[in-house]
Amino acid sequence: MERIKLTNQRIEKATVGGYESRAGKSVNQVFLWDTEAPGLAARITKGGAKSFIFQGKLKSAAIRKTIGSCASWTLSDARTEARRLKTLIDQGIDPRELEREREAEKLRKKEAVEAAEKEAEANKKFTLRALCDTYADYLESRGKDKTAKGVRSVVKVHLAEADPDLAKKPAREVTAHDVAGLIRGITEKGKGRTAGIFRSTLAAAYACARRAPFDGTMPKSFIDFNIDSNPVDPIPPIPVKARHRTLSQKELKAYIEALGDDLVDNALKLALFSGGQRMAQILRAEVSDWNAETKTLRLVDPKGKRTEPREHLLPLAPVAAALVTDLVAKSEKAGTTLLFPSMTKKTPIHASITGPRVTEIAKKIGGEPFDLRDIRRTCETMLAGLGISRDIRAQLLSHGISGVQAAHYDRHEYTKEKRATLVKWERYLKRITSGEEDAKIVSFEGAVKAR
Repeated sequence: MERIKLTNQRIEKATVGGYESRAGKSVNQVFLWDTEAPGLAARITKGGAKSFIFQGKLKSAAIRKTIGSCASWTLSDARTEARRLKTLIDQGIDPRELEREREAEKLRKKEAVEAAEKEAEANKKFTLRALCDTYADYLESRGKDKTAKGVRSVVKVHLAEADPDLAKKPAREVTAHDVAGLIRGITEKGKGRTAGIFRSTLAAAYACARRAPFDGTMPKSFIDFNIDSNPVDPIPPIPVKARHRTLSQKELKAYIEALGDDLVDNALKLALFSGGQRMAQILRAEVSDWNAETKTLRLVDPKGKRTEPREHLLPLAPVAAALVTDLVAKSEKAGTTLLFPSMTKKTPIHASITGPRVTEIAKKIGGEPFDLRDIRRTCETMLAGLGISRDIRAQLLSHGISGVQAAHYDRHEYTKEKRATLVKWERYLKRITSGEEDAKIVSFEGAVKAR
């Protein structure tokens, strides 16, 4: 292997032309080996490319490594690099392996930086507030608009406004202490029921995100929160004092007499005369849900943990049936498919409108205030007083009907039983409004006194 003292001029003038192999054949590249730096050579290819390379031996194995282009490296720097590589080989170190380790370390650092940036971005995006919003979106996708609205309201007031920093905290970093502090703050304001709702909301949101990676029925949007534990678990449920308010026959009579003929009052009438149905379900009813032949109104009940809304059929008695028949006629004339259309005729009137109306009537009547829940409770209490069994009341009012028997075996529609109950209920309401029930009570009390 012939050596020469490399110079810039020699490298510049060097070409492959004129060189031949030992067999007399033309070559594709030549090496000009330097006498100043052992192992250094300028490699010239047939295409005209020129680069510095280093060659040495490590444990009798030949090692060749490209230093770089002659256009990028000065001869002086190439000699310095060659001497460094020679030193490594003399120490038993393979410079190629060392280079690979350095590149691997650079890659690891780059990936670490990218991961940190990605995590920082995720921390900004997948916050506790965002998890609650995702949960509300999930509820809306299942038709639970009222529950979703409640979630957004309680989160806005008692998280976003009460503790903005915690609202912006990554959901996966929220601790049980964080949640407990929020709930304690709500409870100390005397809002026990709200505290219970807030706790349940957070617990459900975390449960959804934790289950999402393993449950194909859950939205993918939960997975990105990377939740593997529920910080609400250590916090015990907050007992809520149940309301017991029911209307007396006198109050119920006054309530019925206060109802007019506008759309909101007709919705309240229908809810009452159909046995105390949930207002949200009544307002969702459409013209196509009414079977004029069988006098049956179809409601949709998405309440609870159902994966699909439950069909709830109401075989109405004469008063309620006449009311729905009139509503259907008005809707068809107005060109809407809804029984209780809003001003746009494209969406039903919102349930939030009916509550204030009940409050208004309660104030007018005087005495202890009452709301829609109290009306519903009054209906069921009075139905029980009429001898209607718990099972039939559950079917009529679409309570939480679940369990193996209800889900898989009991396919009876209870149409006859519900119709008989509603007929009995309307007769009872007629006796209340006509004063017959009061007369019966007075007559009984008079008989007792006579004894």
